[in-house]
Amino acid sequence: MNVNVGDTLVMKKNHPCGCKEFEVLRVGMDFKIQCKNCGHVAMAPRAKIEKNIKQIITKD
Repeated sequence: MNVNVGDTLVMKKNHPCGCKEFEVLRVGMDFKIQCKNCGHVAMAPRAKIEKNIKQIITKD
């Protein structure tokens, strides 16, 4: 899966604040993502994030 820094990920499950969109801040073995609604930053393993991606909106 081709995910780059600056892309927006639409996830299958909602964040507790109700938003499904996250911005990618860091890519590697772990992803660092930020919620577009509340600004919460989280790091999670690549496999877990890729499994839960519904759509990738690329930064142009």
